[in-house]
Amino acid sequence: MQASETEIYPRLALVVGNSSYGSVAALDNPVNDANLIAKTLETMGFSVTLVTDQSQIEMKRAIARFGRDLRSAGDDATGLFYYAGHGVQSFGNNYLLPVDVALSDAADLDLMAVEAQSVLRQMASARNRTNLVILDACRNNPFEDIADLDESGLAEMKAPTGTFLAYATAPGSVALDGQGDNSPFTLALAEQISVPGLPVEQAFKEVRRAVLTQSKGQQTPWDTSSLVSDFVFVAAPQEPELTAAETEELQLWRSVRSSRDPVQLMLFLRGYPTGTFATDARSLLAEVMAEELSNGPLAPAQAPVAPEASETAQFKAAQEEGSVAAYEAYLQNYPTGTYAEMVRVEIAALKAGTSTDPVGEGTGTPAPTASAALAPEVVPREAGPVTFASPLVSDLAQINGLSLSEIITQFPAFPPVEGLPESYWKSQTCSSCHQWNRDRLCTQANTYLSLNMQRSLNKQHPFGGGLKRSLKAWAAGGCQ
Repeated sequence: MQASETEIYPRLALVVGNSSYGSVAALDNPVNDANLIAKTLETMGFSVTLVTDQSQIEMKRAIARFGRDLRSAGDDATGLFYYAGHGVQSFGNNYLLPVDVALSDAADLDLMAVEAQSVLRQMASARNRTNLVILDACRNNPFEDIADLDESGLAEMKAPTGTFLAYATAPGSVALDGQGDNSPFTLALAEQISVPGLPVEQAFKEVRRAVLTQSKGQQTPWDTSSLVSDFVFVAAPQEPELTAAETEELQLWRSVRSSRDPVQLMLFLRGYPTGTFATDARSLLAEVMAEELSNGPLAPAQAPVAPEASETAQFKAAQEEGSVAAYEAYLQNYPTGTYAEMVRVEIAALKAGTSTDPVGEGTGTPAPTASAALAPEVVPREAGPVTFASPLVSDLAQINGLSLSEIITQFPAFPPVEGLPESYWKSQTCSSCHQWNRDRLCTQANTYLSLNMQRSLNKQHPFGGGLKRSLKAWAAGGCQ
């Protein structure tokens, strides 16, 4: 198994939570928030340093150690700094307040607090590819009575390339400490970064939505990014390796599912009646058929556009080779071509170990039993030249006395796919599903003139090879 990125590249985090302030208002949740984020990050492979209720000296020492560790980790390391507690801005700079802060003059702020930019400088010096800075530090301004410190919230910072900056609220705004054990921002953050495969940008967008809802629009989390590489906190689960057959089934299912074409869905189910996606295919087929029925009877099939010479040439080449690969090559070039339906049925038959063709598949007559399949076929008594309107003379009651034009208007006697409710197929003609009309039947009938199709002419079937031979005779006469 290939190792995930989180196992290959180091992840380091410094998490700080300050609640127990001495000279300014204490906060209820920052330590709880720091603990929650630390535990969450540890589950994601981060090496976490958690510090709480720190003095200024302790905070600066922790930040310095974090910078050294990040530089030692290498260029591919990820660094994350999280802070919960009081934060203020002064002259466009942001400061994180240690619990021992005591301030009477704005000029002393940089002497008593920790400048947020110092964290970014430590990260920039490491020259690693990804850094994340998350500040839940905008709860209120504890120094509103001090001149030059009457601005609320934090200022937006500029960060070096490869950095993602997230704030609990928009620049200059105040965030909520929260009524429970955690702030709304950190609670949403812990939840969203735990979603597997979610890019960091999308995770914080979801955080923003959650906090806006929780705060009834009073708090808008903010972020800015100069990332140059993709980053997810939790890698998406790896899909198990598929066999060649499973890969083919998956690719075909994706194509059929997006088409929402009932014919393709039915052909898929005939090829994979017990496959991985059979249940989904039956549900989608029922849904599509219900939509069709709600819009009235299925529209008659339109006359197909005559195939290009190159399409016909590739189809004949695929017939001569008779392999799944050759037929699939045709479908890659002509997924909606004139012969596409026949090719899909032939592929399904080859994979199932038999050969078939779409004439008869759509007749709506049940497949013969095992005993019937072993019985000799009754050869039809065809009278005279076969035309589209002439009646066929056959010992098979299903087609005896009917012309080709009448046969294609017959109604199914059994569901085209096992388990399909009668309301979806009972009143629909066979041509509704297989798009049988004169031009399309003529195209198919001409395929029986090929020597490579002789095995199909003699194949046991409810309508027998007689119908196929009639089609061959009709094609030989120019489909008159």
